[in-house]
Amino acid sequence: MTKDFLVEHSQELSKKYPGKYIAVVDNKLVAVSESEVEAFNSAKEKYPDKLVSLSYIPRKDELVTLL
Repeated sequence: MTKDFLVEHSQELSKKYPGKYIAVVDNKLVAVSESEVEAFNSAKEKYPDKLVSLSYIPRKDELVTLL
């Protein structure tokens, strides 16, 4: 499940890919792009028969902390 992947790797992803879209297939990061469409298409090209999950990794300035 992609949610588990995101939780498990959240710190690493936010350091490496802020402001990018990531594509995950079978709990593996398979594509990264500034464009959601490019990330999806790249993942589908590699894994045409698999479900692709997309997520945006926000930059620090896009995060809001709730107190």
